Amino acid sequence: MAKDYSRTQRIGDQMQRELAQLIRREIKDPRVGLVTITAVEVSRDVGHAKIFITVMGEDSAEDIAQNLKVLNDASGFLRMQLGRAMQLRNVPQLHFHYDASVMRGAHLSALIERAVAEDNQHAPDVAETKAEE
Repeated sequence: MAKDYSRTQRIGDQMQRELAQLIRREIKDPRVGLVTITAVEVSRDVGHAKIFITVMGEDSAEDIAQNLKVLNDASGFLRMQLGRAMQLRNVPQLHFHYDASVMRGAHLSALIERAVAEDNQHAPDVAETKAEE
């Protein structure tokens, strides 16, 4: 039977849960906003992990960059805490990246809503012209 759920995926999922708690509990820096971990990609050799985050309520590039800097600076501390919590022999190096997919999704949703609203405004005009014919 083929493995549908690899070891690196399991490690990534557990890291996502543990990091969410660690960032909330242990990172006391006031520059860190409401960080949400959207995904964790662990390399096959478990040497590196890309952690994708979003920051709630922070839309400016400066705020996002500041959050990423703080988290990347604290990656050694977080890695040590992960090692204790997960009991792994080798804890991957942590690399934090911003996940713009949530912001892109909200933008696309707003575009769709605007297009639907414009269609609804033009729909009565079309119905009136068909009624006149």
